[in-house]
Amino acid sequence: MDESSPFGRALLVTGPETLLAERAVGRFVRRATDERPDAAVVRVAAGELDAGSLAEAAGGSLFASSTVLSIGDLGDLAADLADQLAALAGDPGPDLALVVAHPGGNKGRGVVDRLRKVRVEVQDFASIKPWELPQFVTREARELDGRTDLAGANALVDAVGTDTRALAAAVRQLLDDAPDRTITEATVRRYFGGRAEVTSFAVADDVLGGRLDGALGKLRWALSTGVAPVLITSALSSNLRSLGRYLDARDARLRDGELARVVGVPPWKLKDLSRLSRDWKPQAVAQAIQLVALADAQVKGAASDPGFALEQAVLTVIGCRGRDRR
Repeated sequence: MDESSPFGRALLVTGPETLLAERAVGRFVRRATDERPDAAVVRVAAGELDAGSLAEAAGGSLFASSTVLSIGDLGDLAADLADQLAALAGDPGPDLALVVAHPGGNKGRGVVDRLRKVRVEVQDFASIKPWELPQFVTREARELDGRTDLAGANALVDAVGTDTRALAAAVRQLLDDAPDRTITEATVRRYFGGRAEVTSFAVADDVLGGRLDGALGKLRWALSTGVAPVLITSALSSNLRSLGRYLDARDARLRDGELARVVGVPPWKLKDLSRLSRDWKPQAVAQAIQLVALADAQVKGAASDPGFALEQAVLTVIGCRGRDRR
């Protein structure tokens, strides 16, 4: 068997970083179809399979002697299909290229372990940590024959947030619009000024900073431009939890890099958290997190007006700032 060929082999793609996992699946499928353009490509969710349909999907067709089979959401595979899938992955045969994706977590862990035991190739994509996002931006730019410096990468994360899909799309857009295919801090600020800066994280930044007029104005603008209410509560919760972890860890005499890892933020965010910590007590952060959790339930259906629920959350969370709850 040609060791470089995807045919006659199986690939297991695991991990919760879905953008990178999907890219790995896509690369495998493209390699197979580049090698055999007439191969049948079958994409199916694991939860839709039974014994017969799995055998049929892997077995080719009257019109194609080779098959590229991509199975997603492995955690939903029926338990009684684990043996069949493991046998298929262990010996795909020369005319099958098999790729299976599992999003991580405990659901379906048993079948993942079975696949590992038959020595399938494994590519794992763990979640990208917040402090790793500037490096992710830099790699994305390089992959697209562009470049960025650290200041530009940090500015893009600050403007867009932590969602890797949004960051990847922003990198592509900025490089396409830049004559020299270079992303700088000035480029980011110019492109996103007045638009993407009004994101869920920009609202959260104003809330934690106590800037009521700015928070309400950005909230209303964000909602009017289609930002989902749940993204606002998610950003508030994320920022509050980061602040809470910083308050717990700041006296541990850690270096900035170590402290950033403990808190779960990029090192450049530590300065912002240090500034915020002057006006927030740990007990106030804990109460604010509870208020945001209530707002999150409201925007998910417990309240008839998500916008009003979010405005109330902004007011009450800002009201926690500067108070000692002991």
